[in-house]
Amino acid sequence: MAIIDFGGVKETVVTRKEFPLSKARKVLKNEVIAVIGYGVQGPAQALNMKDNGFNVIVGQSPEFKKDWDRAVADGWVPGETLFDIEEAAKRGTIVQMLVSDAAQRAIWPTIKACLNKGDALYFSHGFSITYNKKTGVVPPKYVDVIMVAPKGSGLNVRRNFLSGAGINSSYAVWQDATGRAEERCLAVGIAIGSGYLFPTTFAHETNSDLFGERGVLMGCLAGVMEAQYEELRRHGHSPSEAFNETVEELTQSLIRLVDENGMDWMYSNCSSTAQRGALDWKPKFKKAVAPVFKALYRSVASGKEAERVIESLSGENYQEQLAKELAEMRNSEMWQAGAAVRALRPKEKAKTITKDTKGVTGRDA
Repeated sequence: MAIIDFGGVKETVVTRKEFPLSKARKVLKNEVIAVIGYGVQGPAQALNMKDNGFNVIVGQSPEFKKDWDRAVADGWVPGETLFDIEEAAKRGTIVQMLVSDAAQRAIWPTIKACLNKGDALYFSHGFSITYNKKTGVVPPKYVDVIMVAPKGSGLNVRRNFLSGAGINSSYAVWQDATGRAEERCLAVGIAIGSGYLFPTTFAHETNSDLFGERGVLMGCLAGVMEAQYEELRRHGHSPSEAFNETVEELTQSLIRLVDENGMDWMYSNCSSTAQRGALDWKPKFKKAVAPVFKALYRSVASGKEAERVIESLSGENYQEQLAKELAEMRNSEMWQAGAAVRALRPKEKAKTITKDTKGVTGRDA
């Protein structure tokens, strides 16, 4: 493990140097990794592990034809590497629960019945375990319970793997039944393509994830974008101008500079007018939103957000309601303008995929 200084706070992390892919292959050489669910995280993690040379199978309900057909299209073979959920769970020695939190509650009795002594139960989000009194997901004492939580969507887990960059992940052990739980956990973390892994707990991961998604990553981001766009439109700016100044410049230019070298570096590569205004208004925005973030964390830590999730996902008409809410966002003027702007972007070069002994990389065709 490496000790890294994060702005004056030292933290222990695991990098590919300390835990190389060759070591992960040795640790998992006798394991059958069953990826349960081929929706969001499932395809990326399964394909990354497969490309890295691990013994992977997929468990997906044929009733969800779209996901089943996607798995087939990705090269998983029914009856050989693609099975229904129960059969895959029976065959797996590491069972990865990569269906949604709501689906985990629904399939848990089936999964539990398939677990054998010494198996490992794997999660990429701590929700079901952290709130197991509410979800009913209580693992038997004879299995390892581990987690690797990539800090990105399944789409980016795959994209970053193909580019060779990897994606950072947190990891945790909730139950060590075999004495090998941490080793197995880290090995799977490397197998799915993590750039580096940092330790956490199931509870911390759950709280930070719920907090972040409702905050900067999704809820806050969408809210402040709408507020800025609508204010520009109120003052007569066109949809194209309002969208470009609110979203397009952020996603296509500025956030990429932040990614490369940090916020200060992005500031230093903008005009002096932009620098001055940003520095002057940054504390005003921080002061305005700090109370909202405090209230949000209280709601997460108290379990209220978990209760809201469980209650809403249990509703018979949840999918219809979700589709309605997403449609309202998609059909708003702001995101209709966004669709028009994206259509005007120059098309990117196609990618081809090549394999080598280190895994998979992407290159321009």
